[in-house]
Amino acid sequence: VSTQSTGSSGINAEYGVGNLNLVDLAGSERVAHSGSTGQRLKEAQAINTSLSELGNVIMALNEKKTHIPYRNSKLTYLLCNSLGGNSKTLMFVNVSPLDKHTAESINSLRFASKVNRCDIGTAKKNK
Repeated sequence: VSTQSTGSSGINAEYGVGNLNLVDLAGSERVAHSGSTGQRLKEAQAINTSLSELGNVIMALNEKKTHIPYRNSKLTYLLCNSLGGNSKTLMFVNVSPLDKHTAESINSLRFASKVNRCDIGTAKKNK
């Protein structure tokens, strides 16, 4: 889900524009364990690829590389304005409390921890 909002201050004629992107990566799982076939298998593979490319973009931003691979997936291309520069990015990770999902929960937490260690800049108010 993506939305854009514009607002102005009645006091000093300042105005701002904001974007909110909500991305649900549910289904990012180990394909071998899921037993998915057909369309669900393709969907799981696409989500895993997008998640991997998101990690590559975040690491490239953290390492201050000259080329950021935003175009390697639709997800990172759509989020390019929200991942670097003048933006604030939050990641929420849902994990399962069930023992049978421990491996997936650990992988999700490792990815979140890797992202959390990255410094991709601080959003500043444009003047």
